[in-house]
Amino acid sequence: MIKKIIVVITLFVSIVGFSQKNNTSAYSFFGIGDKNNLNTVEQLSMGGVGVSLNESYHLNFLNPAANASLKFTTYTMAIENLNISAEDSNSKQKAAATYLSYLALGFPIGEKAGMTFGLLPNSSVGYSLVSNVLDAENNISGITQYTGEGGTNKVFLSVGYKPFKNLSVGLQGNYIFGKIENSVLNQERNVALATKYQTISNIKSFTLNAGFQYKRKLNTKLDFLFGGNFDFSNEINADGNEYLYSLSLGSVEFPRDTILNVQSSGYLKSPLKTTLGVGLGKENKWYAGVDYSFQNALKLEGELFKKYSKVDYDKSNKVALGGFYTPKFNSITSYWDRVTYRAGVKYENTGLMVDASGNGTDFTGIDDFGISFGVGLPVSKQLSNLNLGFEIGKRGQTAKGLVQENYFNFRLGLSLNDKWFKKLEIF
Repeated sequence: MIKKIIVVITLFVSIVGFSQKNNTSAYSFFGIGDKNNLNTVEQLSMGGVGVSLNESYHLNFLNPAANASLKFTTYTMAIENLNISAEDSNSKQKAAATYLSYLALGFPIGEKAGMTFGLLPNSSVGYSLVSNVLDAENNISGITQYTGEGGTNKVFLSVGYKPFKNLSVGLQGNYIFGKIENSVLNQERNVALATKYQTISNIKSFTLNAGFQYKRKLNTKLDFLFGGNFDFSNEINADGNEYLYSLSLGSVEFPRDTILNVQSSGYLKSPLKTTLGVGLGKENKWYAGVDYSFQNALKLEGELFKKYSKVDYDKSNKVALGGFYTPKFNSITSYWDRVTYRAGVKYENTGLMVDASGNGTDFTGIDDFGISFGVGLPVSKQLSNLNLGFEIGKRGQTAKGLVQENYFNFRLGLSLNDKWFKKLEIF
């Protein structure tokens, strides 16, 4: 058991110290970046459903109440590969990124409770956009480059408890931290020096969410499941600096005169987010469920976010439908009978509103539609498995000067299970 603990600690240390680019989306320009999928590979392979689902050997990042159903010590990690083909009315480009998407460890506490802690990306920034200004003769008279990198991570600790036979409740605490760098570089024709505006933001916040799950057997072959998760209203703080200076361009930038160097702050206010889910199934056999989440508009405030004149926020909502099927999870004669097959679909109104014209009068909502599927492959005679997930979808549109992103995502997750805390048996 000591060797296993050392392996897990080593993995956690490596992810904290590992810098990685995990986004290539133009929409990561806004706020604190593109919100990451805070789900496991298993859940994402089912369209993102799972707020009502509790399993004894899989972790559930959607609802802390699911910890109460853990019967094994479960440690999990995953790698994600993002592939985006982005296009507007004039051009088309492709980009890709691969990163370690989460590490977590969960274990039961007695017969009625369980705990999970872990680390995962919360939001990510990774874009490079170029805008050209043309003169009357259709020649380039100026170039502006927008670049950004960084993001936020989330360390979480969640606990679930079963006060009654069919009911579980849970609470999760999250510490969000990170660093984001955004810059705007402008070069005019026949002008020796370029100008660069840069912001460096340090992000930190503490958030809470709570959930419940209700499970009842309708008969010997059918279970009814109902669950909910509530992300309480919170405020994510950003403190940093704004810089404006002239520079000489070449293979290396040489800053010249500093025009602006001030400390600034910003705030992302997030209201209560509610997710409800309902499902039917049979334990270790099959599950089919639907989740629905909704939230009032986010708010950006402060000097660090004042440059976002092209963005606004509206109410957001998401519906996801999906499930899994395992022919016979404890089969000893057929490997493929122990394989779990998953599929799902999602549609999300992200709440992000973009005005490409910049005049503040023509905001368009950014929607996201995706189809996902995957398999869980047993890797031992126990309940450990290797999970493969695939997702194809579309976000945004090319109308009104916006960007449409067609994406294909591949996810690889490992879920290992063992009995770490066994009662002493006397024969």
